[in-house]
Order: sequence, then structure tokens, then C-alpha cells
Amino acid sequence: MPIQHCIVHDIDKAGSDQPASLSPATTELATSALMEDLLSRFHDAYHAKTKAWGHFLGEDDLEADSLPAFPQVLGTYLDGGSDFVAFTRAIAERLLPLVDAHLSVSGHLLCVDYRHGETHYLSLALLHQREGFGVTESLQVVPAAQLNLARMSLGLRINLTQWREGAASRHYLSWIHDRGGKKLSEDLATLLGATEGIDATGETRALLKAFSDYVEQEDMPEEQSREKTEALIDYANEQASRGEPITLEELSELLDEQQPKAFYDHIRNADYGLSPEIPPDKRTLRQFRRFTGRAGGVSISFDSHLLGSSIEYDESQDRLIIKQVPKQLKEQLKQRKE
Repeated sequence: MPIQHCIVHDIDKAGSDQPASLSPATTELATSALMEDLLSRFHDAYHAKTKAWGHFLGEDDLEADSLPAFPQVLGTYLDGGSDFVAFTRAIAERLLPLVDAHLSVSGHLLCVDYRHGETHYLSLALLHQREGFGVTESLQVVPAAQLNLARMSLGLRINLTQWREGAASRHYLSWIHDRGGKKLSEDLATLLGATEGIDATGETRALLKAFSDYVEQEDMPEEQSREKTEALIDYANEQASRGEPITLEELSELLDEQQPKAFYDHIRNADYGLSPEIPPDKRTLRQFRRFTGRAGGVSISFDSHLLGSSIEYDESQDRLIIKQVPKQLKEQLKQRKE
């Protein structure tokens, strides 16, 4: 991921009752192997966080403000109207009220303008330090402060290529949306002049539901069902780790090379309301597994999240209780009874 520009500004917060202050850097950081490694590790840590996905509001939708909207400031920088130092300092100043309202510790605002393949990105994150230990050349243990990438509570990434090209995508912008920091996330979105364009959790759930329906509709053998489930989860997790969306057509081709449009057509024909590209939600993916088993002429396969709701397991009597019998199976049972 070649770095174009990189800088760190210091935001000091002495205590919860003290206002945050900015100590801006005056020069950019030199690109180096160390900075590339930091960006790579930051990249992994950021994509492991729960995020909101969205886009900038139109000018008519923005609230009146004495300051230029964030997209305007960003556009001025990209058009050469300001350098990276001035641009990021202006952003850091805008973040001070947000830090005052929601955070009680100091941090270092990391700002990186970089490319990944042919795509241009901008990432910002407030990183905090944690105390650790190091060993000197004379083998003495000494205190050593280090950046705690896993603890970042404020961060965002913009796919500048999609935004500048005016693509139809509604999720070229993402920002941290941890469960305990909902108000911080909402205020950050307001500061950015952004709105959520897609519900990553809801869309991921809908995709998994569509996949479960597809497996049942095709009446796949147990082994084939397991292989396709693993292929879907592996692909979705890989996209999540790269910060890229799940592409329905690409996923469909991956699930069945002989019929690359089969799953995609299933989604469209059943009208699940899914977007062509879905930002994967890692928490939802972790919860998705399929239980399968076959013995004595009985074959059973179901999603793990149904256990305890639609399906119950009575361990003492070694039996499964299915509360919602699939419609196709129900019709067959009715016909048999008649």
C-alpha cells in the first residue's frame, strides 16, 4: 500500500474536565518500511472493528454551518488548493469538540493518504498509547510506550476513487461504530456531513438467509452444502479483512463454477432486496455455521443461529424439535398422509 502522504498530530486531553488541545505537526512523516508496516497493521485493526458504511450528503441536505463542509475541505485538498499538512490540521481542529464530548484520554491523530492497487484512500484514526516494556542492548528492562491499534475508538476511511468518480456506490465511506460508542459515531457522521447508506449487519444477515434458502431449494448433499458454506464464509471474511464489499456476482461464480449465475439469479428472483455490493459484518459471519448430519436414511442440515429458536435439541432424550417445518417438506408430508 504505497503511502502518498502521512502525518501525526497530537491531541492532548489532560482530564475529563479539561478541554482538548491540539499540538499540530508542521511537516509530514517520511515514507519508510516502518510506516508501511504501521499502515498495514492499522489497516488490519481498523477492518476488525464494527463500522458504519455510508456516503456524503448532498449540499442541500447539510445543516447550515459557518465552516465549509468536510467534503469541500477534502475536495480542495485533492484539487491542490491546500497541502496535506494544512488539510489535516484543519480536520484535527474540527475533531477537538468531538474529543471533548466523548473521550477522556489523549491521542495521536494518524492521517494517511495512500493507494491500494488502483484505488486511492484516505484514512484517519485517533490512536492511544499503552505502557509496555522493552529490553535494551545491555539487557535491561525499561518502560516502552506503544500505539494501541486495537483500542482506536475514532477512525474513518474514504474510498477517494469511488467518491471522486461519482460512482453509484452508497458505501465509499466507513467509520468506527462500536456498540459502546454509538453517540460518538453519530456525532462523527454529523461532522463529516455523512449518512449511513447501507446496513451492513442487516444486509449480511439477508445474504446468509438467501444462501440458506438456496441450499434447501437445491436439496444439496451434506458434503456439498458444507463446502459451499465454507466457500462463502472464507470469501466474506477475506473481503472483510481487506475492507472490501462482498460482490454478489463474484460470490455466485465462486459458489458454482458450472453455473456461475445460479446463486445470483436465486437472489434476484426471490427479491431479498440485497445491494449488488454488501459490506460484510464480521460479527454476523462468525455466528453463521451449518449443523449437518446423516444416519439411517435421515439427513438434516440447518443454520446454527436457528438452534434455540426454530429448532431445539433435547439432549436427555436425544431428539431435535423442529418448530417451523420447511414448506416443501410440509407439502410432501401432507401428500403422504392423504
